[in-house]
Amino acid sequence: MTTRQLKTRTPLNAWLRGICYSRLQRAVCTLACVAIVWTVPAAERRLNVLLLYADDWRHDSIGCAGNVVVKTPNIDRLASQGVRFDRACVTTSICGVSRASLLTGQWMSRHGNEGFAMFKTPWAETFPGLLRTNGYWVGHVGKWHNGKFPGDQYDFGRSYMGTHWIKQPGSGRVHVTKKNEVDALEFLRTRPKEQPFCLTVAFFAAHAEDPNPEQFLPQPESMALYADLPVPVPALATETALHRLPPFLQQPANEGRIRWKWRFDTPEKYQRMMKNYYRLCTEVDAVCGTLVEELKKQNVLDQTLVIFTTDNGYFHGDRLLADKWYPYEESIRVPLVVVDPRMKSGSQGSVQSDFVLNVDLAPTILAAAGVGTPGRMQGRDFSPLYLTPDKPPVPAWRQEFFYEHATITSSNRIPTSHALVRKDLKYTHWPEFDYEELFDLRHDPLEQENLAADPTRKADLEKARARMHVLQAEAR
Repeated sequence: MTTRQLKTRTPLNAWLRGICYSRLQRAVCTLACVAIVWTVPAAERRLNVLLLYADDWRHDSIGCAGNVVVKTPNIDRLASQGVRFDRACVTTSICGVSRASLLTGQWMSRHGNEGFAMFKTPWAETFPGLLRTNGYWVGHVGKWHNGKFPGDQYDFGRSYMGTHWIKQPGSGRVHVTKKNEVDALEFLRTRPKEQPFCLTVAFFAAHAEDPNPEQFLPQPESMALYADLPVPVPALATETALHRLPPFLQQPANEGRIRWKWRFDTPEKYQRMMKNYYRLCTEVDAVCGTLVEELKKQNVLDQTLVIFTTDNGYFHGDRLLADKWYPYEESIRVPLVVVDPRMKSGSQGSVQSDFVLNVDLAPTILAAAGVGTPGRMQGRDFSPLYLTPDKPPVPAWRQEFFYEHATITSSNRIPTSHALVRKDLKYTHWPEFDYEELFDLRHDPLEQENLAADPTRKADLEKARARMHVLQAEAR
């Protein structure tokens, strides 16, 4: 155990460092610290972290959320052993920005990445930066999408994305999900055993390979899955739902419409694409199971916080759209499953409906590690919601949040959107078109009746607009 590791493993460090002024005393103090660490009660030990972070995967694309097609037995098992949040959401539904919010615990307005560039928040204020400073062995494998990958900031860092099949020097090619598995296992098997660890497995799946006409390219051994099982078409995959969108989202130049034609514009294509998409999901699920099994073999699963979630939701042809970006439910809601060894046995298998956001992941991970959060981190540690479910958190948990998305390329392609999101109401403003939407989600959960022009809802519209502006200012 190194001096740096000891410095971060016990609250007595500062005192010990102050009195250890000779080599002999340092040696004595080192032995004392080791003894102290070994006698810390299990509940107070800093947890390891395994973050399983998939791509373009909406909230209901796991079996335990009610999906009747996709097979995700390992994620389902995690949910039965932990807690699933069925109203988990992202504050910006696009790969790069959402990942920046994951790392920084901040809204886009604060971290400054509006697309795929490096965020402006100092690395020392990210959760991997803070964990490494505080003695964790920190790894990242897979997708990055925030500018150049800062490999020197990780103890183990390998970044790759954009294609499902990766060329390997002298050995043909490997599927990106298989490479995720191999790299993650290498991290777990070669890590220093005396240090706590944090590993982010950033899957590229189930993201499409955009330039490829086939879009979703699973491994050959998965092709038998779902072969004879028809995938249900979403209730909103209709011309009627398309024409209830804002006019600018209906246009051929809109990216959601362009990608719908790539993937879903015929019944045959829809079935082929969705089956391959679900095959990618099942492949990710299998890797999740392999990594959890490795933690069991190493006897550290009961010391590890395991989180499965994704960077954004996904349109499966709903509203005759594909991909994400826009603040509709299919796009902003994501799966979130947490297995925490601190949970009481009676809480396992529970489902929570609180608004937990991607910005909450960083402070939750830091809290599990016993590391404080920076003052500019905006998310909250959500572990009290499942560790002490009978004790309301103070301050009370959020009942609403601000959603934001910047223009990508042009307003005709992917326009700016801002929204106030509640469980009973959603207000959206498209500033480049000065267009508003107001949905009463209690009676219209599919967001089909825009009430913004309804004179009887004028007061609701004005209140929602004003409240959104307040939350927008707080997000900066």
